[in-house]
Amino acid sequence: MADIIQLLPDAIANQIAAGEVIQRPASVVKELMENAIDAGSTSVKLIVKDSGKTLIQVIDNGCGMSETDARMSLQRHATSKIRQAEDLFAIRTMGFRGEAMASIAAVAHMEMRTRRQTEELGVRLVVEGSEIKTQEACQCTSGTSISVKNLFFNVPARRNFLKSNTVEMRHILDEFQHVALAHPDIFFSLHHNNSEVFHLPAGNLRQRIISIFGNQYNKRLVPVSEETDVLKLYGFVGKPEFAKKTRGEQLFFVNQRFIKSGYLNHAVMTAYEGLLTKDAYPLYIVFIDIDPERIDINVHPTKQEIKFDDERLVYNYLRVAVRHALGQYSIMPTLDFNQETSFAPDRLNAAAKQQTSSSGYPTIKPEKGAGRPEPSPLQISNQKNWSKLYDGLDEFVTQEEDASAPVTIESEWSGGNTLDDTTGSFSQQKSVPYQVHATYIVSPIKSGFLVIDQQAAHERILYEQYLAVLEKQSALSQKQLFPRSITLPPADATLMQEILPKINLLGFDIQEFGTHTFVINGIPAEMTGKQDEAKVIEGLLEQYKRNIDLKLDVRENIARAMARSTAIRKGQNMTVEEMQSLIDKLFACALPFRSPTGRSCFLTFELEEFAKRFDA
Repeated sequence: MADIIQLLPDAIANQIAAGEVIQRPASVVKELMENAIDAGSTSVKLIVKDSGKTLIQVIDNGCGMSETDARMSLQRHATSKIRQAEDLFAIRTMGFRGEAMASIAAVAHMEMRTRRQTEELGVRLVVEGSEIKTQEACQCTSGTSISVKNLFFNVPARRNFLKSNTVEMRHILDEFQHVALAHPDIFFSLHHNNSEVFHLPAGNLRQRIISIFGNQYNKRLVPVSEETDVLKLYGFVGKPEFAKKTRGEQLFFVNQRFIKSGYLNHAVMTAYEGLLTKDAYPLYIVFIDIDPERIDINVHPTKQEIKFDDERLVYNYLRVAVRHALGQYSIMPTLDFNQETSFAPDRLNAAAKQQTSSSGYPTIKPEKGAGRPEPSPLQISNQKNWSKLYDGLDEFVTQEEDASAPVTIESEWSGGNTLDDTTGSFSQQKSVPYQVHATYIVSPIKSGFLVIDQQAAHERILYEQYLAVLEKQSALSQKQLFPRSITLPPADATLMQEILPKINLLGFDIQEFGTHTFVINGIPAEMTGKQDEAKVIEGLLEQYKRNIDLKLDVRENIARAMARSTAIRKGQNMTVEEMQSLIDKLFACALPFRSPTGRSCFLTFELEEFAKRFDA
């Protein structure tokens, strides 16, 4: 039998390596920019066309390469950064594996121009699919310029797996920001389709963060700094009140290399315990400087995973440092003793009769000359609730029906699973709905009661409304007397430009105004005076980014994002009329059972079920 094991040709081996290292255009950006940093550059320019599918070019003013080095850089496992196995545990450079350039050249058209400062002429190389087509002397500035065109031209299956331009550009922006944040002392710029997205002069870390994320982030940052014999921690964390509902601003750097670590993320989130809700994600940009011998970065080809020799020690240092920073700047949790605790339906009427303090909570004036302190609103509420708990107990025992017996909504749910709607409206009720913890609405029905999640229900109502508006393109807009401008981070501004026509169909009148700035001339009529339009836009973009990976069309994504960002929240009090209106609109929806994100809008509880529980 003939031998069947053969050595793979270099071209195939390079394509296999490219599958690990070069997953999308952002991977090329990462590798080329890291090489520019390792070359000692003080200026790095990134030029991108069509989200990297047509062109990715990185220009640096680093040390450059000789003709021999330029050619050798395209060979697999050719590197200037390590010489022996022991060097893997003393790595201070970004790259070291010697695979990136060979992998890029295997799946793209590459042109390299490079010159050392001590030489008069540089060298130009043209490579297509690992094959060097041209090698010649050329005139060029000192440093290196590498252009990557037609990525995955010879691997059509891989090219077909690329996402939309918006998604791919978002990944490129992420990689660019990671490198730029790790090296604030270097100038960076990014051009996309002939427009400048970033222009980042050299400075300190705080200046770099503000340049990337926007001026509004200056007041959100809390500095973190801790130095021990084992490691040095520094960077910034965000104030809890500015935490977002989506991830994306949580960054770790170890020896100036961006890494992903759920373990370290848990340490930071533990430090925020008691300061955040469970679905909020704070900003943090934390750097850890540690002896390379204490870590292993040769875990994955992308070098974004890392192992510490003592993870528990790093975990504790990080948690304590973040907690100390938050405590030092007096960012401590507060207790809300005025939270709504009454379940009684007449709580709203009682509150309306009470005077309201400057904080918005009801207060009761003490009587002059009183012998003892007046009871608090909470105590009065509790007394009323205990009284109501026993109201009608005799009537219930004798099962006699009179005017004081509880009344219910006429419904046929127990028999036919349909709501009573004989008059065409769900509002034919004999008992008003009421809130529980300003989060759920309780509405009695004949066989028991409904518990409605007010936020999920409102999201369903708004979602169907916005879908209808986008289809009919007939939303009413209310012009602003004083137009308001909003400045977005570059990544969000790029996304805003793409979806702006659809957003304006919902009743907004927003126009682009300069770099990363937009002017809000009008808002949907139903939003007038109810919400901060700038916060609505920011929330819409956050939700839109969150839904991108769900592969929704733009219309459905915007409707979901808009509904999520404008719906009422947990903890928001509602009047009886508002609760009744929400119930009516919910059951007029095509699909009232689920919110756009899949949460149940309401639950049904049968009285028989409760009776069985008490008998158990």
